Amino acid sequence: MSDKYNFERLVKIMDELREKCPWDKKQTIQTLRTMTIEETYELADAITTEHWNGIKEELGDILLHIVFYARIATEQNRFTLNEVIETICNKLIKRHPHIYGEVKVNDEEDVKKNWEKIKLSEGKKSVLDGVPVSLPAVVKATRVQEKAKQVGFEWHNKEDVWQKVEEETKELHEAISSNNHEHAEEEFGDLLFSLINYARFLNIDAENALEKTNKKFIHRFKRMESVAASENKNLHDMQLEEMDAIWNIIKKEKPLT
Repeated sequence: MSDKYNFERLVKIMDELREKCPWDKKQTIQTLRTMTIEETYELADAITTEHWNGIKEELGDILLHIVFYARIATEQNRFTLNEVIETICNKLIKRHPHIYGEVKVNDEEDVKKNWEKIKLSEGKKSVLDGVPVSLPAVVKATRVQEKAKQVGFEWHNKEDVWQKVEEETKELHEAISSNNHEHAEEEFGDLLFSLINYARFLNIDAENALEKTNKKFIHRFKRMESVAASENKNLHDMQLEEMDAIWNIIKKEKPLT
């Protein structure tokens, strides 16, 4: 079946659910909001593990939410699904003048710079205005740094960035020594920001890297619990040295995939 047929089928199903299903009839943009955030994180999890069947399923869930929001908007005479699609098509064409116009670019960095210039010409007062306030802090830091880069506010090389990391590490130690909690918190934030900056220079997604470490830790910790239980032990009753010995054995096992 064609993409067009299946998309129209989805829209038809959404219309029927909205008219006939008690649960679907009750939903508003506010009640859907939390579920949309959850679906987005589920997609992110599937992407992190490269679970392609999961990605396919979660993309379908998000597509359903898009159709759902558009249906509610149509009911309230705000906009239609067709207008949503038309708007993004027009935006893509306008923001890719190197494809649909006469602008010349050399690489992806030129594309990003043009994108930010066009956004400013559309009325934004700052290149940072497009960063959502509610983004998770690590993602937000990365986006802020990427956008600042588009106007030339950027380190020259990764060595300079690492020097900044070391500088911030020293300042954090000094703040800790002063027993000033507020100052230590500030310096800790500066250090994290610098490390995220360094990750960019290494072409590493800091958020994804941290999430992979989270998953690795969870896997190893659960394995440690399992090993302890197999020896009729409980972590609460074990010394740190005992747990560390099990942990070191687990670290040598096949990496989590």
